[in-house]
Amino acid sequence: MSEKKMSSSRKHHIKSLMLSIAKGLLEEEAKEQEEERSRYMEESCPPVSMPRSMQEMQELCREINDKINVIDEERYDLNTKVTKSDKEIDDLKIKVQDLMGKFKKPVLRKVRMSADAMLKALLGSKHTVNMELRANLKQVKKEVKEEDKELRDVGDWRKNIEDKAGMDGRKKMFETEA
Repeated sequence: MSEKKMSSSRKHHIKSLMLSIAKGLLEEEAKEQEEERSRYMEESCPPVSMPRSMQEMQELCREINDKINVIDEERYDLNTKVTKSDKEIDDLKIKVQDLMGKFKKPVLRKVRMSADAMLKALLGSKHTVNMELRANLKQVKKEVKEEDKELRDVGDWRKNIEDKAGMDGRKKMFETEA
């Protein structure tokens, strides 16, 4: 309660003053940028005088080509500086997060991708991986056991029962086992 509260009209007045000052600063900055742009254009792009002969035309084309090469080199240098600074900024952000100990989980999107496409994306285009597991299996020849063969050869079950029925059938059964 020791702090005095400002009235809403005073807050509104201060806010409008801050906005008007910021607007004036932005306008001055825009004027400075326009002046800088026009000064640079005057320095780097002098007015073109149209040549009258073929030789003068070729000389003008060579000059323009040289200027284009210089500008491309500058653009490339600036581009590499920007990418390098972006990488440094990302590294510093990671260091700050490590020091803070708090990690923000990125929002993951659902992606519909087959297993083959996922492995290809992870391993690169050099590795072609096929997820057909049946293609990777070995072919095994099925060996038929003799016991299974005998069971199949038994034939009609009624005939088998009739052979074992009565004392003769039981006698045959004991004789075959012994």
